[in-house]
Amino acid sequence: MTIPANQALSGSYDYSEVARSVLIAIAASFAALDVAGRVSAAKGLARLAWLVSGATAMGIGIWAMHVKGMFAFHLPVPVEYHWPTLLAALLVAIFASGVALDVVGQEKIGWVKALTGGVFMGGGIVGLHYIAMSAMRLPAITRYSPLLVSLSVLFAILFSLVALLMVFDLREETRWTVGRRLGSATIMGAAISAMHYTGMAAATFFPASLPDLSHAVNISPFSNNAIAGVTVIVLTTTVVTSLVDRRFHAQALQLAFAQAKVELAYLGRNASLDELTVSIAHELNQPLGAVVNSASASLRWLAADPPNLMEAREAVAQAVREANRAAEVIAGIRALLKKEPPRIESLDTNEVIREVLALAGNEIAKERVTVKMDLSADLPPVQADRVQLRQVVFNLVVNAIEAMHAVQDGEKELRIETMADSDGVKVSIQDTGLGLSEEDLDRIFHPFYTTKRGGIGMGLSISRSIIEAHGGQLRALPHPPRGAMFEFNLAIELGVE
Repeated sequence: MTIPANQALSGSYDYSEVARSVLIAIAASFAALDVAGRVSAAKGLARLAWLVSGATAMGIGIWAMHVKGMFAFHLPVPVEYHWPTLLAALLVAIFASGVALDVVGQEKIGWVKALTGGVFMGGGIVGLHYIAMSAMRLPAITRYSPLLVSLSVLFAILFSLVALLMVFDLREETRWTVGRRLGSATIMGAAISAMHYTGMAAATFFPASLPDLSHAVNISPFSNNAIAGVTVIVLTTTVVTSLVDRRFHAQALQLAFAQAKVELAYLGRNASLDELTVSIAHELNQPLGAVVNSASASLRWLAADPPNLMEAREAVAQAVREANRAAEVIAGIRALLKKEPPRIESLDTNEVIREVLALAGNEIAKERVTVKMDLSADLPPVQADRVQLRQVVFNLVVNAIEAMHAVQDGEKELRIETMADSDGVKVSIQDTGLGLSEEDLDRIFHPFYTTKRGGIGMGLSISRSIIEAHGGQLRALPHPPRGAMFEFNLAIELGVE
C-alpha cells in the first residue's frame, strides 16, 4: 500500500518493550545511587576508577533504556539503525553520567553546582536521545514539534536536577534503606522514561525515498533481547562490585577503629602512668623534703657547743612525723593501684587541720607567717579518708605559705576558718600573698598548670579530685586587695542533722 507523502506514518508501541525499557531505567538509577556512594567515599585513583566504571555502567543503562524505547516503537515501514551513530549516543550517555557522578561525589553541593550539573546531565540525555533518533534509517523523513522538543529538554534538565539532589542525599549508607533507595530509583527511572517518551512524541514521520543504508543494521528480536541482557549483567556486576567494596571498606574502617582503640588505650595508659608518676613525686617531695630539713636541723643542734639536745630531739620528732606522712602517702597510692576503696571514717575536721598545722610548723616558722584560726566549736563530723583529707589541707596550707614568700611588705597572714552549712562542713584557707589573676582562676586546677617557679602543677588538681571523690567541691577565689582564698565543703556523717 502506497502512503501519500503528505500523510504522517502511524506508529504504535509494544508496551511489553516499553515496560522493559522503564525497568532498565530504574535499574540504571539504582546502580547510579549505589555507585555515587563509592565515588564519594573513595579518594585518589580509587575515586577515578569508580567514577569511570560507574559512568560506564550508568551510561550503558541510560543508553539501553533509550534504545529499547525506540525499538518498542513500530512503523509500517522497515527501520534499520546506523550503528556508528548509536555508538556516538552511547559515548554521550557515558560522558553525561560521568559529570553527574562527579558532581554528587563531592563533599558539598550548592545550588550553583547542582544547577550546572543538572544542565550538563540533562543536556547529555537530550543529546543522547536525539542522536539515537538520528540513527534511524527508514524510507521517511522526521519532523519535530518545537513545543514538545522544548518540553523534553525542560524535562531532562529538571529531572536531572532532581536526580542529582536525590543521589547526593542518599549517597551515604547512613541515609538510606533498601526500600528508600528502590523508591528513589523508581522515581528517577520514571523521570528518565518520561523525558524519552516526550521526545518520541515530538517526532512525526512522513514517507520519503529509501535512505542510505551503509553501516545500518537491522535489529532482530535476538539482538534486542541481547542488548537488554548485557545491560542487566553490566548493572548487576556494578552493584555487586559496589556492595563487595562497601563491605571491605566497612571492615577496613572497623579494623582501623579496633586498632585506634588499642593505640588510644596505650596512649591513655602511658599518660596515666606519667601523671601518676608526677603525682607520686609531688606528694612525696614535701614530706621527704621536710624530713631532710628536720634531720639537718637536728645535726646543727647536736653540733652546737654545747649541744642543744631539746631542739635536736624536737627536730628528730618532726622528721619522724614527716616520714610517717610519707609512708601514709605511699600507702594511699598502693591502695589506689589495688583499686581499694578509701578508708572512710567519721572525722573531726578541726582535728585534721591542727594535725596539718603541726606538720607544717617548720615552713610556717621559716616564712614568719602568722596563723589565725576560726574553727567552729560545734562542727559536725564528716565522712572522709583521714590521709586524703590531711593531704588536701596540707597542700592548700603549703601553697598559701609559698604564695606569701615573695611578699616584702605587710604581714604574712594565714587564716583558716571552718563552719557548718546546709551542705555539711565548709573549710576556707586564706592568705595575703600575691593573689590570683582571672587566667589563674580558670586554669589553676588543670593538671601541670602552676603559678610557682619550679612547681609541677599537680597539687591542686589532685586536691580537687580528692574532694570531688568525697562528694564535695574545691573552689579558688580572689581576695582583694591581695591574696587568695581556697574553700571546700564535705558531707556530714550520715544520720547527723
